[in-house]
Order: sequence, then C-alpha cells, then structure tokens
Amino acid sequence: MANELRTGDEETPVVDDVAQRTLARRSILSGAAIAAAAGVTLLTSGSAEAATTVVKTVRQDVVLTYRYNATTRATVVTKCRTRRVTVRLVGTAVQLKNAKGVWTRIPYVWSRARQRLVYDHYLHLRLMAAARPPTPKPPTPPPPAPTPGPSSTNPYLSDDAAWHLLRRASWGVSAASLADVSRLGIEGWVDWQLAPSAIDDAACDAVLSRLPAQSDPIWQVNGDIQSGAREGWQQMQSVLTGHAIRAMWSRRQLQSVMDDFWGNHFNVTCPHDNVEESRAHYSATIRDGAFGSFADLLWNVTKHPAMLTYLNNRDSDLLHPNENQGRELLELHTVGIDAGYGEEGVLNSARLLTGLSVSYDSGEFLYKPWKHWTGAVTVLDFTTANATKSAGLVVAESYVRHLAHHPATAHRLALKLVRHFVSDDPPEPLVTALAATYLANDTAIAPMLRQLLLSDEFRASIGQKFARPFEQIAATVRLLDIAPDRAPSVDGIQALVWQAGAAGHSPFGWAFPTGYADVAAAWSSTGVTLTNWNTTRALVEGWWPNSLVAPELATWLFGSTLPATHGEAVNVVARRLFGRALAPKHVAAALAFLGVGAGDRVTADSGVASWEAGGLVSLLLDSPYFQCR
Repeated sequence: MANELRTGDEETPVVDDVAQRTLARRSILSGAAIAAAAGVTLLTSGSAEAATTVVKTVRQDVVLTYRYNATTRATVVTKCRTRRVTVRLVGTAVQLKNAKGVWTRIPYVWSRARQRLVYDHYLHLRLMAAARPPTPKPPTPPPPAPTPGPSSTNPYLSDDAAWHLLRRASWGVSAASLADVSRLGIEGWVDWQLAPSAIDDAACDAVLSRLPAQSDPIWQVNGDIQSGAREGWQQMQSVLTGHAIRAMWSRRQLQSVMDDFWGNHFNVTCPHDNVEESRAHYSATIRDGAFGSFADLLWNVTKHPAMLTYLNNRDSDLLHPNENQGRELLELHTVGIDAGYGEEGVLNSARLLTGLSVSYDSGEFLYKPWKHWTGAVTVLDFTTANATKSAGLVVAESYVRHLAHHPATAHRLALKLVRHFVSDDPPEPLVTALAATYLANDTAIAPMLRQLLLSDEFRASIGQKFARPFEQIAATVRLLDIAPDRAPSVDGIQALVWQAGAAGHSPFGWAFPTGYADVAAAWSSTGVTLTNWNTTRALVEGWWPNSLVAPELATWLFGSTLPATHGEAVNVVARRLFGRALAPKHVAAALAFLGVGAGDRVTADSGVASWEAGGLVSLLLDSPYFQCR
C-alpha cells in the first residue's frame, strides 16, 4: 500500500493501568483477591455499561504485516486488506462477533483521520494477557495456622515411585495416569510414553478440534489470514490454548512436557510480531521432533519461518549479515557461550545463515541464494570454502548438523535435561553419562530421556524441583479431575493461560530467546506467590474460570462415606491429594485452620464436608506437599 498506517500516536485506546491488589495470604485463600488474579483490566468495573454503545457497519483495515516499537508502543501497518464489518463500539472499545455470535473485543481502534478501524499491537498484547474474573463472596474461614516453606530437600512428598515419576515426566498426577503406571510399571510407562503415536489420544484430540488446526501448512494459514477466514491474533492465542489442552488432558504426557522443554530451548515468544501464520506450525514441528534426532530438530527449527522471523534472519544478506540467529544458534541452541567461538565465530555463523529466508507470498521457508554471503569461514572446528551462492543451503545445513554433533552441545543439552527433570543443581556424573549416550546414538533424544528417567539420580531426587506457575495450574487441574469447558467453548482453558500469565508464566511467553528460567529461585518472589495463591483458590472453588467441568469437591474427596472424625478427614484429604498422610504437626495446623479438634465428629453439615472443603484443599495445595516436585 502507498501509505503506512500508524497507531500509538494518533488514536490510542483508553486502557487502565495494571491493577495490582496486594492482600494478605489469608484474604487470598478466602477468595477476596480473586478479582486481581488477571493482573490487567481493560475496563473498570461498570465502565462498559456506562459507555455509549453503538452498533454500526464500518471499514476495517485487516492487518497482514506490521512493525511495532515496544518503547513508543506505536504500530506501523505495512500491509493490510480493507473490508466492511459490523462492529459494536462500547466507548473506545471495538467488539466483533465471534464464531459463537458473542461480541468479543478485538485489537483495533477507530481512526478519525482515516474513518476506519486500524490495528493496534499494544492493545493486542493487552487483550492477550487480560482476564476479568468475577469477585466471589464465599464464607470467611477461621484464621489458619502457618504452613512450612519450601525446601530443596523436601521431606513432605510421597516416596512412591509412581507419584515421583508423574510429578516430573508428566504435568501432574491424575487417577488415570496412576492407573497407567500401575498397569505398565515404571519402565513400561516410560517406553509407552516415548512412542506417542501409539497412544490413543482421541479425547484430547476432540478438545483440540475446537481450535483452528494447529498443523495446517503455513501457506494455507497465511492465505486464510489474508482472506479474512482466520484472525492472526486468534491464531496465536490458539497456540497457547492448545498447549494448555495437551498439558492438562493429553495422554501423551511426556511428549507435552518435552514440547514445553524444547519450546523454551528454542523460544519464539508467543504472541510476537509477524509470526501469526507460522507460530502454530512451529509448535507442531517441535512436537513432532520431541523424541527424534536433535540434529533433525535443530535444522527444522533453524530454517523455520517463525524462527527466521523472530531472530530477523529472513532479511539478513551478504552486505549486512544479521547476527541475531547466528549468535543464538551457538549460544542458546547448541554449544553454549563458553565454547570459545568468539565474536568472529558469531559473524561467520551469521554469514553461513544468510539466504535462509521466508517467501513474502506464502510465508513458507525459501532459500534466497542472491542473499547468501560467500567465502571461506571457520566456526570452532567447522571449516568450509562456502564458494558458491547456489550451494549455500547445503553448507548451512552441514554447519547446523555439525553443531548438533558437537560434544559441547551434547553436554549442554544433557545439563539442561537433568536440571529440568532432576535438580536445580544437576549431578555431573549423570550429565556426563547422558552426553555420552547422546553422541553414541547420533543425537537421538529418546535414549537420553529413557536413561535419565530410569536413573538412580532421578529416583533419588524427590522434592528437589519446584513447580512453576503454569506447572502448578496444570497439576491442579489433573489432580482434581477437572474437565474442559463443554463444547465448543474454550473460554475456561484460555482463562487458565491468562492466570499463568498473571504470574509471569504464560506458555512460550518469555520475551527473550532464552526461554523461561528453570530453577526455583526465579519463581519465589512475593508477586508470583500471591498470584499462585489467588489462582489455586479460584480454581479449586470454581470461581474463575467458572466454565470448566469439575466434580463436586467433597464427594471427590470422601466418596459416599464421610470419615468419622476431623483428624481422620484431614488425612483422607491429604492421601487423596498427595498419596500420603500429613506430618502430625501439619494435621494440627489443618485442624486449626478448620477450627475443630481431631476427635470432633464429621457430619454432612461439617465445614470440611461442605463450604470449607475448598479452603482446606487450597491451603494444602499451596504448601510444599504440592508445590515441590
């Protein structure tokens, strides 16, 4: 188009500042702070109703490509398609009917100068992160006793091998997964999980079918976005929702865990500029390669349009090699910053990747030989004449595969895997053994994982990992047997993603190529802790999201026969949640929370069997019995 469209300095929507409500822990456990769980609100209470509402047909410049300045929050639309749409204007908010006929806010603002709707990426990011849960009014429980803080050598977890395996190699213990381990044994379950295509996952697939197809080719998604058949920002939201669905309800649990692991190792932030058509396909590429050859996975990721766009390699050329992807390929994806390649190595790495680009028409990968830098290069122990432009793609692949087979890459991948599955302080003998297995098996990932999960070090590491926010949400959903929204809705699942984002852990949401930190110290701040407590209570009580399908809590805990006394009841709850009884001093703390004695009789009207069940479960899930893994 002749003129670029700009937002951020012309028509900026009115957006409230982030509402941060810091409340005492017990207020949170009683639900008074649930309204702050989203962290961001886009309209103050009652403002939507008070604003003027108009339904009208207007022109919309549907964004195809754009640039965004995070400092100025200005969006520059470089390519768009104009259409006429019927929208509802609520004050400055623009709403469009979704597929279910519900008015939904979209990231567009009304431009008086252009007399049409124009895209605003800053608003887009706010909408992706925002949620407005209702403020519940539950009964106020008695003041609780304090609970113990987390410890790197946690004495609270069950030492049952099945529970330990599922806390680490899946997104959390569930009754179904415990039955699978019981049926197959530890080794059998690991082997079963390492062959995900043989696992019947029809129930999860049915939930995923509510989303746009996640593995559609990029050219098809790109065409759909340009024609208006799909919205780009909804396409990216579906990546996050799909990830949550697999984490919470897929039977292919280890594949989903590794999808998250590799997704952070090869981080492409979602949402992000100009990857609407490719981001879902990128995640599908990682899932498909989660257990295969790392050399294959590395090459497929390196030349993927999402990665080439995210790290700016698509525009890198012989005159101006962009060092971003060449540097991250070495520093983050393979050998690591201590390998000794130096700045000359970074520049040569970038030169080798010139020409790896993206088709502007289809959005698919395209090698552009006229952009490829030629000449002899050396990176570490890789040397090539790199003599012709036509052979540049072959040279680039040879270089990437060489890095995948480098001993420094083997050690670095083994270190990250052991840190993720075993301990924040990885035992070096296990790291060395896994690196040797990796090299001996031509970079195959599955043999490393099998050796790791069946190792003595893994078995002895109970309690040495700490649940990050999304991990705790997923584990809670699985443990309490909470089911997805009724078809065709995914609203509740999306709300869980927003809740994780409020604690700083939305899937694939880290703003830098490093991916999220995988050590407890990064997730122990007051803000993260308070948000986790908010989320736990809201989820357990069904306050927010309130569209997920959950069993009646007291029935799930006790079945048809109530325990005789409150002392017995506390440990029935503990065994249901953790596979073990509480330590005596923690039973006493739970009884103090309930305001009863150990010998007090339990009846159908008792708080533990009715209105206080959610409070007790939330309290226990916010303790080291559940937060540590």
